[in-house]
Amino acid sequence: MKIVSIQDLQAIRQKAQKELLLREESDKKVAENSCGLETGTEHMQILICGGTGCKASTSHLIGERLEEALKQHGVADRVEVVTTGCFGFCEKGPIVKIIPDNTFYVQVSPDDAEEIVARHIVGGQKVERLLYIDPKDGHAVSDSKHIDFYRKQKRIALRNCGFIDPEDIEEYIARDGYQALADCLLNKKPAEVIDTIKRSGLRGRGGGGFPTGLKWELASKQPGDVKYVVCNADEGDPGAFMDRSIMEGDPHSIVEAMAVCGYSIGSRHGLVYIRAEYPLAIHRLQTAIAQARQYGLLGDNILGTDFGFDIEIRYGAGAFVCGEETALIHSMEGKRGEPTLKPPYPAEAGYHGKPTNVNNVETLANVPVILTKGAEWFASIGTERSKGTKVFALAGKINNVGLIEVPMGTTLREVIYEIGGGIKGGKKFKAVQTGGPSGGCLTEKHLDTPIDFDNLLAAGSMMGSGGMIVMDEDDCMVSVSRFYLDFTVEESCGKCTPCRIGNKRLLELLNKITEGKATMKDLDKLSTLARVVKDTALCGLGQTSPNPVLSTLDNFYDEYVEHVRDKVCRAKQCKALLTYTINPDKCTGCHLCFRHCPADAIKGDVRKPHIIDPDKCIKCGMCMARCKFKAISVQ
Repeated sequence: MKIVSIQDLQAIRQKAQKELLLREESDKKVAENSCGLETGTEHMQILICGGTGCKASTSHLIGERLEEALKQHGVADRVEVVTTGCFGFCEKGPIVKIIPDNTFYVQVSPDDAEEIVARHIVGGQKVERLLYIDPKDGHAVSDSKHIDFYRKQKRIALRNCGFIDPEDIEEYIARDGYQALADCLLNKKPAEVIDTIKRSGLRGRGGGGFPTGLKWELASKQPGDVKYVVCNADEGDPGAFMDRSIMEGDPHSIVEAMAVCGYSIGSRHGLVYIRAEYPLAIHRLQTAIAQARQYGLLGDNILGTDFGFDIEIRYGAGAFVCGEETALIHSMEGKRGEPTLKPPYPAEAGYHGKPTNVNNVETLANVPVILTKGAEWFASIGTERSKGTKVFALAGKINNVGLIEVPMGTTLREVIYEIGGGIKGGKKFKAVQTGGPSGGCLTEKHLDTPIDFDNLLAAGSMMGSGGMIVMDEDDCMVSVSRFYLDFTVEESCGKCTPCRIGNKRLLELLNKITEGKATMKDLDKLSTLARVVKDTALCGLGQTSPNPVLSTLDNFYDEYVEHVRDKVCRAKQCKALLTYTINPDKCTGCHLCFRHCPADAIKGDVRKPHIIDPDKCIKCGMCMARCKFKAISVQ
């Protein structure tokens, strides 16, 4: 059906809302403590996580097996299998949720499909072994709202992820989708839309935190008949998957927000710049764009007005620097992905020299709900200068790895110990890296820091796009610093000398330190050079690349000194500083280590204690891995 009026949109919404009624009312059904078709339920739904992570763990096969089992039990006409986007709780994926009783199954495999249908759907009994086990008391939890991972979250950008079928436009419409676009086109002037975004306090979620409404206003004031709206979907931080999950779980929110932005700034052309390594996100975005065209929500004369807008997709090759807006624009133009000095800003002269507005995926995902619920509603969430929520990809040495969305102002302690469930294996927390390669490593003294743009900057880190990697006592902070710098050196476009040469020299110094070849003067050089690069590099990538070095120097200087002066790595991560020894009281002379040493560094006769020649040892750890008597240790 092609939507040509607000009445058409409302008709589709009312029809589609009936299909989603079970999911909307699922909380009411939980209180009845009943499940399955035996309770008299007319219709049930099985929601399956269809994000990249769960699909990699065969969630698509779970769906196929469920469909087969439903047919075999003769209930396929009463039970619908729906593939959704990411539920967020990646640590426990693949996830299957039964509606209307809201039962939340974790770590499901294709082999579990028959039991879920036979016992739960047909027999009315929950499959206890697939329920989430609360680590605090060991009790099974069947409803996700009682799981600590979800308790303190507030999902705005992720509002539809894990709830709707991302490839069904009518399910999006049923959740007030395209209502914001219709209201803007029919009832508001462009300046009024921009004013709403400004009053909401929304700031860019891509890293810099620039006020979104102000960015739109700057583009709207530029003269010219041709302008562009660009969605930056080039998510390149190690460990980050926020934008990917939004595009996979709710692509229509991006389509709608881009059209609203186009109306506001006077643009008819939209471009999504997305890395080619995101095939599922690309597929779902392509599907959403095609459906929006089919329903008349993209193209000419949208909703019977004289406004027209369309979107096309441009692919990136995975260059981290192309997350910077001017480098991104050059890449879309077919040029080398290099940043340029600003001003002029893209709002003045961007894609092909025309006024261009660039926002990242998460920023755009907030726009429709802000316009639907109002600027005051959004501004009431968060802190004074950082409004709304923030999506984080929580990863590393944490029990609950996953995608989370929390109000600005939530503390790092709440995220790590309540939502994240604490450190894996009961280890001691050491640091958390926020902001990816551009951010810094924060310590235990920062755990009660409220998360927002200004507080993280003051602590020596940054919000970034939302990567959050947790480290424990087994991590070497010098090696962590080297890892991130190695990444930025590899990803540098090489245009400016501070980034091209300065970061290379920083990496060489870090290599010297981890190899035990550095002096205390090298530590002074490291600090001085890092600050020079930060102050003189051309773009955001270069200016923030020394942050991991500077933050670890500030917070873990003693570890650097140990590496340099004592030639010791307390975390035992720097190979060059390790020494393998054999305890003669435990060694039986079994010869296993001797036979598997690739460097012929182990000497000794059979049934007599062996020794390791430190000059030949390459620190590979093969001997320790093979020893059955725990006779080998590393210092």
